[in-house]
Amino acid sequence: MELIELKTNIRTTTGNGPARRLRQKGQIPAVLYGPGTESVLLSVNISDIDMVLKKGRIGQALLNLVIPDNGETSIKTVMVKELQIQPVSRNFLHIDFYEVAMDRKIMVNVPVTTTGKAKGVEVGGILQIVRRELEVQCFPLDVPKSIELDITDLDIGDSIHVGDISLQSGIEFLGEENFTVVTIVTPKIEEEEEAIEEEAEEGEAVIAEEGEEKRESGDKE
Repeated sequence: MELIELKTNIRTTTGNGPARRLRQKGQIPAVLYGPGTESVLLSVNISDIDMVLKKGRIGQALLNLVIPDNGETSIKTVMVKELQIQPVSRNFLHIDFYEVAMDRKIMVNVPVTTTGKAKGVEVGGILQIVRRELEVQCFPLDVPKSIELDITDLDIGDSIHVGDISLQSGIEFLGEENFTVVTIVTPKIEEEEEAIEEEAEEGEAVIAEEGEEKRESGDKE
């Protein structure tokens, strides 16, 4: 995995006001922490974070933070633990960096991708991706960009479970081996699932309506 260099600045103020002023200047408030590491208040350029996002999923990116330290610089290898985003404007609000040791395994979620067209889909089946991410444990430099599954030979009723997936040496799954990752279902099953969901929604609507009628009759009394 590529190590991406990211320059940072030390910040000495906290609170909503200073954070807002930082964002107005094109900076995002951040914090660095980790086992055996004292928390450090930082800020990073929004444009630099945009560049990291263009290179892949930020939750998997391995970064070398360049931190100013009394006229010199120190470098910390980190991953992004959390990136807070304003839900409406989609502007970055805050970043948590977690320091990692290159000789210690970490836990990270890796996206699942599929290749090929299942023969079950060719005859009318429907591909269901049950898990779009799987948690793995490995050394930082061994984190895969994705877990690629070839679904070409899957027929209707066939599935791929966690235990069926081969990974390179040094990477292991943390979930149960019999957990279904992808499966091919018949259109009938898909329709039945949708019908059950619709019935549940209708039932909730009836219960809510009856509750409203009872409240109205109670108010009248």
